[in-house]
Amino acid sequence: MPRDCRKSQSDIGNLRPSMSEPKVFFGREEVSASEKTARVHTVFDSVASRYDVMNDFMSFGTHRVLKRLVVETASLRQGNSVLDAAAGTGDIARLLTRAVGPSGSVTCFDINNSMLREGRDRSIDAGCMDIDFVLADAQQLPFQDAVFDAVTIGFGLRNVADQPRALTEFRRVLRSGGRLVVLDFSKPTNSVLGFAFGTFMRTWPLVGNLVVGTPRPYEYLVESIETHPSQSVLALMLRDNGFNEVRYDNLLGGIAALHWGTAA
Repeated sequence: MPRDCRKSQSDIGNLRPSMSEPKVFFGREEVSASEKTARVHTVFDSVASRYDVMNDFMSFGTHRVLKRLVVETASLRQGNSVLDAAAGTGDIARLLTRAVGPSGSVTCFDINNSMLREGRDRSIDAGCMDIDFVLADAQQLPFQDAVFDAVTIGFGLRNVADQPRALTEFRRVLRSGGRLVVLDFSKPTNSVLGFAFGTFMRTWPLVGNLVVGTPRPYEYLVESIETHPSQSVLALMLRDNGFNEVRYDNLLGGIAALHWGTAA
């Protein structure tokens, strides 16, 4: 990724809390946006090394298939430049390198340094040496305008305190006609499936306690899924924040949904 795509530190500024800061949900609890950002940081510090193990358990491995759909939906070409947001352990970023080829570039960022280190180490082990790892906040990206052909984010938008602000930032860094692809948990379309999934989710904190030594990250995960916008609401958010041709597909009966839109 060319370094002139980065903003200078003076341009980036800081996300400082203010007295008028709006309340957002951290799970079911209403907190300030800056407090949610800090709490999410702490949550992922505690799970970084075992993150993929728990993902495999919670999804029976299907998260890997869903993330491949993210890459396919991004409609990338050889030589494209793509940004993977809230990249976690870098599994989507590694798939993206194959899509853009040696002439393209993949940049990924995360707000959590532990997750970013985990992703960088795994990518090096997998032979993906050309991914650019950046410590950054989705609400205030350190990139110049219109420098990416696509932006992807898998299971990360729920964790952003100010989601409309992040969507606006994704739009800003996309070239005209570039595509945003969002994969996240959503609302099951069948009540029986919804009940079964809700029951299964309640086992996650128990398993998380055994695997990572604390249930709290997975209690938060369950609560964040329950308070995340529905498919239609998230589609409207994309339209309201500068995206055209917005579509979504329900996956696994609506347990997850894949949204995409084109930068105007």
